[in-house]
Amino acid sequence: MAQTPDTLRVIERFGPHRGYSSGARLASSVEPDRIVNTHCCFCGQQCGIQLKVKDNEVIGFEPWYEFPFNRGMLCPKGVKRYLQGSHPDRLLHAYQRDPSAPDGFRPMGYEAAVRVVADAIGRIQAEHGNDAFAILTGASLTTEKAYLMGKFARVCLRTANIDYNGRLCMVSAAAGNKLAFGIDRAANAWSDMLKSELIWISGANVAECAPITTEYVWQARDNGARVIVVDPRITPIARTCDLFLPVKPGRDVALFNGILHLMIEHDWLDHAFIDNWTIGFDQVVEHVKPWTPKRTSRITGVPERSIQQAAEWWGQAKSSFLMHARGIEHHSHGVQNVLGAINIVLASGRIGRESCGYATITGQGNGQGGREHGQKCDQLPGARDISNPDHRAYVAQIWGMEPEDLPGKGVDAYEIFRKIDRGEIRGLLSICFNPKVSLPDNNFISKALDKLDFFVAIDFFLNETARHADIVLPGSLHEEDEGTVTQIEGRVIKINKAIDCPGDARQDWRIIQDIAAMLGRPHGLTFSSPREIFDELRVASRGGVADYSGITYGKIERQHGVFWPCPADDHPGTPRLFERGSWNPIAKGAGPFYFPDGKARFNVAEYTPPTEDVDEEYPVILTTGRVVSQFLSGTQTRRIGPLVDQYAEPRIEMHPQMAESLGVQNGDWVTAESRRGDCTLRALVVTTIRPDTVFIPYHWPGRKSANQLTISAQDPISKIPEYKVCAVRLRKAQEAPEYAGQLEPQQG
Repeated sequence: MAQTPDTLRVIERFGPHRGYSSGARLASSVEPDRIVNTHCCFCGQQCGIQLKVKDNEVIGFEPWYEFPFNRGMLCPKGVKRYLQGSHPDRLLHAYQRDPSAPDGFRPMGYEAAVRVVADAIGRIQAEHGNDAFAILTGASLTTEKAYLMGKFARVCLRTANIDYNGRLCMVSAAAGNKLAFGIDRAANAWSDMLKSELIWISGANVAECAPITTEYVWQARDNGARVIVVDPRITPIARTCDLFLPVKPGRDVALFNGILHLMIEHDWLDHAFIDNWTIGFDQVVEHVKPWTPKRTSRITGVPERSIQQAAEWWGQAKSSFLMHARGIEHHSHGVQNVLGAINIVLASGRIGRESCGYATITGQGNGQGGREHGQKCDQLPGARDISNPDHRAYVAQIWGMEPEDLPGKGVDAYEIFRKIDRGEIRGLLSICFNPKVSLPDNNFISKALDKLDFFVAIDFFLNETARHADIVLPGSLHEEDEGTVTQIEGRVIKINKAIDCPGDARQDWRIIQDIAAMLGRPHGLTFSSPREIFDELRVASRGGVADYSGITYGKIERQHGVFWPCPADDHPGTPRLFERGSWNPIAKGAGPFYFPDGKARFNVAEYTPPTEDVDEEYPVILTTGRVVSQFLSGTQTRRIGPLVDQYAEPRIEMHPQMAESLGVQNGDWVTAESRRGDCTLRALVVTTIRPDTVFIPYHWPGRKSANQLTISAQDPISKIPEYKVCAVRLRKAQEAPEYAGQLEPQQG
C-alpha cells in the first residue's frame, strides 16, 4: 500500500495497520469526555446510537435505548461504525493530481485548491455553456446538504445536469408510489407490523440489509403473523418464514399479476375500498385474466401450489404489511414490479389503517430525505416537479431569481456519463458518490471519467472514483457535522455533531459555499449553519407533497423524530399515511390519497422479460446485492477491520448442481464472464440459491467488482439500472487471479 503523508502521520502515532481500522487501540477503559446522541451512518434505518468522544475523537459507542426505532439494537455495521474515523486514509488535505508523485497526488492548500476548482468551472461554462458542467451527489448526505446541492447547481452554476446516487436505489419505488398514491414515502411506521396477521417481503434481504427490520418481522411472527418471502435466494429471513417463493430474477410482476388473478377469481377483494377510494380497477382485472397459476408458475419458476397458497393467505388476511426493496426495483421494468405489488395491496383494501401497511425499504443513509428536496434531476424542494410552472415559480421566489432563469429538467446519473462520453459534459463535481464501483458496466464509467476536462471530488476517503480527479477536497464524516436525515419509515431525525473535522477537512456545505464565493456567485449560498439551511428548506417545502415546514430541530429532539408531512408548528407529524381525515394538501379533504380526487390509482403492470435474458452463449442468470458486513461501494466499510474480517472478499454464490456441472468445489476459483467484462472469484457453494442463478455482492472495486459484469439497461420511467439480472457464463479458473488475497482498500 502506498503511503500518503496523512497515512505516515497516523502510522507514526499508532503504529502499522492492515489496510483498515482494527480498533485495537481504542481501549474500553478510557473514560469519554462526553457522549453524543446521534445515528448510524449506514443504511436507511438510521438507528439511534450514542458516540463516546475523547479528545476530539470517537473512541466507542453505547446503545441509545430511548430512540424508538431500534431501542438500542445495532447490526454489525452499526456496532463498528465508529472505527472509520481512526483510519489512516482519512483525507486531511486537499490534493491535486500529479503523475510524478508516488501515489499520483500531491497535497496542496485548501484555498488554492478551491481556486483551481472555481477557475475550471468558470472556464468550462464560458467555453461550452452552463450545462457542460455536471453535479453528482449522494443519498447519504444530510437533507440540508442535499437541498444545498440542488440550489448550488441551479442558482450558482445554472446547470440542469445534477443527479444523485439514489438513482441506483429508490427511484423505481418512488415512481411507482407516485403513480399509485401521488406521494413517495413508506406508508406506515414499522410498529404497524407488530399486530399484522401477514407479512409479505419481496426482494428484500432484510436480515443482512436492514437487520433491525428483521426484529419487527420476528415480533410480528411471535404475535401470530405468517411471513411470506419472495426471493431467488433463501436469505436468512427466508429460513424462518412460513412460505418461500423462489422467484426467477426479473419475473416479480408476473407473480403479482398471478396473485391478483386468484384474488379476483376467489373474490378475496375489498369491494367497498375499491369502489370508494380507487380508480382503474376494471382495466387491471382485464389485464390479469391471462395470468393463471399455470402461466404464472411457468414464467416465475414458483410452484403452482405455492402461488395458490400465497394468494389464499394474502387474500383472506384481515391485516397485512407488504414491503419490498431493490430485489424488485433494480430492473428495466422495476416500476412495473412496484405497481404490481401496490395492486395487490389496493385490491385488499389494507392500507391507511392500523396494522395494515405498505413500505418501500430505503437503502441509503438518507435515501428518503435525499430524494425529496432538490438533488434529483427532475425535482425541486418539497418533492416538487421542476417542469411544473407553479412549482418553479414558488421555489424561484424563495431563491430570489426569475422562474425562467431556473434550469429545467436534467438527465439521470448514468446518462450524465453517456454525455461525458459524447463530449457534451466537460466538467464534473461529485460528492459522496463512487460511480466507478457502484454503476453498472463500470469499465465504461472509468473510460468516461478519463475523458473529462476537469473533475473535482469531495469526500473523506480517496475512493476509487476520486482517483480520477484533478482536485480532491477533504469533506466531512457523518459525526463531523449536524443536520437531518429522513429514515426508512419517513421519520425526520437529527444528526448531531460529535467531533470537529481534522486537518484541512471542511464540512461539505462550507466547501460548496467556498466554491460559490470563489466563483463570484455567492447569491443564496451564504448560510452560517445547517440549522439556517434547514430553516430555508422548511419554507421551500411548504405546501409541497414533502412538507417539512412544521418540523424544527427542537421538535425532532423532543419527539425522537417527526414524520413528514408536517405542515405546521402545532402539527405532530404523520406516522401513518392515507388515514381517513388526515392532512393532505393535494386532495384537500376529498380523500386520503395524494391526487385531487383523493383516490388511489390501480395501474396495469406489464410483464416484460429482462433486457438481457440467458441464451446458449451466456446461460446463467447473475444477480447482485449486499452482505451484512458491507455497505454500498464499501468506501467506508472496507476500511473497518472487523467488518472486512467478517466477509473479506466477494464470492460467486452458486447451487451445488451448478457447481457439479462446472467441476467446482467450494472455495475453487471461478470466472464469471458477461458481454461487458469478467471477474474471477472463489465459489461459495450453497443450497440456498436457485440452480439457474449465481449471486455476487457488489461492494468491491477493480477486478473484484460485480459491476464489471452488469448491464446498463434502465427502467424507462425511473432510469434505475438493471442490477438484478444479466446473463453470464462460468468456467472453473485454472489458477488464482493476480489480485487474489489483496487487502482492500488500496492506495495508488
